[in-house]
Amino acid sequence: MSVALTELCRFLQESLQPGQYKDYCPNGLQVEGRPAVARLATGVTACQRFLDEAIEWGADALLVHHGYFWRGEAPQVVGMKRRRLATLLNGDVSLLAYHLPLDAHAELGNNACLGRLMGIELENQEPLEPGPSGIGLIGNLPQSMPANEFVARLEDITGRESLHVGDPLAVVRRLAWCTGAAQEYIDRAVEVGADMFVTGEASEQTVHTAREEGIHFVAAGHHATERFGVQALGEHVATQFSLEHKFFDIDNPV
Repeated sequence: MSVALTELCRFLQESLQPGQYKDYCPNGLQVEGRPAVARLATGVTACQRFLDEAIEWGADALLVHHGYFWRGEAPQVVGMKRRRLATLLNGDVSLLAYHLPLDAHAELGNNACLGRLMGIELENQEPLEPGPSGIGLIGNLPQSMPANEFVARLEDITGRESLHVGDPLAVVRRLAWCTGAAQEYIDRAVEVGADMFVTGEASEQTVHTAREEGIHFVAAGHHATERFGVQALGEHVATQFSLEHKFFDIDNPV
């Protein structure tokens, strides 16, 4: 089966509602390819290796979390940008990207998916920030556990070692989390009384905040924490339109 590119774009726009967010990049169709889509490839970032592997597989369209044309980047189409765009245009392959809307979606988003994997079901997840455009979540684990036991579970989920700041034997239950580079949300996690804040990356000052505020902090990897939403979205789209779907996990240690 296949779907018209225009219909696929309309479905994604209606599902993710990107107009609700003040984002750092354009959400939606970023590069237009062939008019019909039968094979959909998903990935975290539209890097060259992802483009090459997805196109070799026969993808008609690529759906990612990190696309192109970020605010503040140089506008010239040279070097890496030229090579990436040439690959897409020469292959007649579309690129669709959703950043904050994919982080925030209540069922298919990066944060919702990671929460479920950590053991917090959707009905027990609450927004970390008030308002419709908040992207972080809070919730309680089914039962309290030592911090090191939870971190070990998280490492099984992400497939990589985490940075943990805090007493490994202290008991935790109430979690706040926000995938990717959201270390600044630790202050909000303190405000809402979380025992632990989980995100992807760490900054130098984050460690001091965690120590001085008495909250556990875990940096579990930007890429590693943001693999789940785009996979869920890809499967959702594939089911809706009876498409072939494949997720390409291009490893990134950050």
